[in-house]
Amino acid sequence: MEPADLLGWSASAVLLATLGRQVWVQWRERSTQGVSGLLFVGQILASTGFVAYSWLLQNWVFVVTNTALLLTAFVGQWVQRRNVRLEASGQA
Repeated sequence: MEPADLLGWSASAVLLATLGRQVWVQWRERSTQGVSGLLFVGQILASTGFVAYSWLLQNWVFVVTNTALLLTAFVGQWVQRRNVRLEASGQA
C-alpha cells in the first residue's frame, strides 16, 4: 500500500468512526436535539454525487468511503425519523 493510500484509508476510518458515533448517540438518547432533519438529506445527496464522481475517477478509497458515508446517512435519517416519532408520542 502506498503512503498516500494509507493516509486516505486512515482519514476515512476517522471520519466514519466520528459519524457512526454521532448516529449511535442519537439512537441511544432518542433525541433530535441539535440535529437538523435536512442534515441527512443533504448528506445523502452529496454522498451519492461523490460516489459517482469517485467511481468515474476510479479512486477506490473515496468510492468505499463515500459509499459508507451514504449508508451512514440513510441510517442517520432513519434514526432521526424514529426519534421525531418517539418525541411526538411522548416516548422519548
